[in-house]
Formats: sequence, C-alpha cells, structure tokens
Amino acid sequence: MAVLELRHLRYLLAVAEHGNFTRAAEELHISQPTLSQQIKQLERTLGVQLLDRTGRTVRLTDAGAVYTEHARRALRDLAAAERAVHDVQDLSRGHLRLGVTPTFTAYLVGPLTAELHSRHPGIGLTLVETTQDRIEAGLLADDLDLGIAFAGPHLPGITATALFTETLTLVTGARRPDADATSPLPVRELADRQLALLSGDFATRGHIDAYFTRHRTTPRITVEANSVQALTEIVQRTGLATVLPDAITHDHPHLIPVPLDPPMPTRTVTLQHREGAYPSAATRAFTRLTHDLVRVRGYPPAP
Repeated sequence: MAVLELRHLRYLLAVAEHGNFTRAAEELHISQPTLSQQIKQLERTLGVQLLDRTGRTVRLTDAGAVYTEHARRALRDLAAAERAVHDVQDLSRGHLRLGVTPTFTAYLVGPLTAELHSRHPGIGLTLVETTQDRIEAGLLADDLDLGIAFAGPHLPGITATALFTETLTLVTGARRPDADATSPLPVRELADRQLALLSGDFATRGHIDAYFTRHRTTPRITVEANSVQALTEIVQRTGLATVLPDAITHDHPHLIPVPLDPPMPTRTVTLQHREGAYPSAATRAFTRLTHDLVRVRGYPPAP
C-alpha cells in the first residue's frame, strides 16, 4: 500500500486551485505525467476518486471537496507548528505578517513599524494593505498573523480586540478665513463646496456618503482618489478639502482638522487574529506595543 506524503496534499490542492493539470504542474515545477501519477497514487491510497477528469476543466468530486478542506487545514496547522518550533522567545529574530485597511497606512503603520524596529530590530515585518474582508480571510487561512481593521460583523473564527475610536472629520490645508478651525462647521455650509474624497471602493467613502445623505448635503466632488497619500498632497496644495480620520493630521502639521456639526460618525478600530491561532513571540510583542502606542499617542479609547 502506498504511503501518503505531504507532497500528495500539495499536489491535489494545486490541481483543485487551477482546475488543470498543466498549469498546476508548472506551478509545482514538476512534469504533468508525474503530477497525474502522484494524484492517482493518492486516490488508490484513499480508495476513492478525488477528481473528475471528464470535463474541459478538472473538478473535485464530492469526496475530493471534503478531502481538500481537511488537507488545507492540515497544511496550515503544520506551517503554524513549524513557526512555533522556531519561535525565539527572546525576540532576537522572528517575523510578523500584518494586514491593515488603507487609511491606517496614513497615520498608524509608520509609528507602529518604527516602534517595532526600535524595540525588536530582529523581527521582520510583512505588511499587506487590503480590504477588511480580505484581512479576515487571510487570518483564517493563516496567511496573516494580525489585522488592524474596524469593529463590526466578523467572519466566524475571528477575534477582534478594541484599540481606539477613530473619528472622521473635514480636513483642510489652510485655516478657514471666516472662523477658528477648532469651532464646528455646520454641515450645511458644505453644500456645493468642492471636495477631494476617497473613491467608492473604500469603506470610508461609504460612511462619508451616508453622512452627507443623512444631513441632506451635496458637496461637489471635484477629485476622487484611491490613495490617502494622494488626497493629503492635493489638499495641501489646493483650496480643496477632504474627509479623513482626524488622527492623520497629528503627523501632518500642514493639515488641519475641522470638526463638523453634527459630528461625523466614529468607528472602533480593532486588532484582529484568528481564534485559537498560536501567538508567536513576535505577535505577542507587536500586540503589546500597539496598545502602548495607542495610549501614548492619546487616541480616544474605544467604548
């Protein structure tokens, strides 16, 4: 009887992902006949057909779908076990995989990375900027160790710990000539004002649009950008205003937060991880320094 080996699982998952033996073999850097032989050997070992080869694309059978689900979990757990074995408790080395939603790159990622490098220069960091749903999927698939995103409905298996409250506000590049920038600006005064905003594929833009709709205000959207950095540059160099988290202005002295009346909605920022995941020394260290930095920078506490 043939012996089941880890390569059999990896080969099956590659074929399932590509739906094609040729592309899977190219990814695995083996020949197609070798791949086909190895998959047949796995099927003989299990005594069940895992792949349906009769169509234009290769599909998983019902048994194959069940088996690949367990195979993915097994390979993920083995990878976590390897990291646990090589985890160095004194933090002389290590690695952290962090996912963040885009606005955090403008004011939180820089200070966090600087603090991590200062405290633990031996820890490497892989940073992924992506959407909240992809962060949670990455955590569940063990492609990420931690995520920074917002509180809300989460996928099963995701644990979210509150960090602080984020407030959206109007941001300008110069003081309002008619008033102190610290006094609230009535939202009706934004009617027909020209703004530069994040594009519609940002969750933040959805919150902004909902606020304007709720208060029956229709600013003129002159510029849309899919980059927070682009918006901050535009606002500093033009008379346009934007709407961003007020914390962004802490590190940009040429940007001024202008509170609105009524206030814009707040959101709770959370640190997320997969429930039951092994917390490496690097993960624990980053979690501690994140809470420390949030407190030192004076971000409003989460409710």
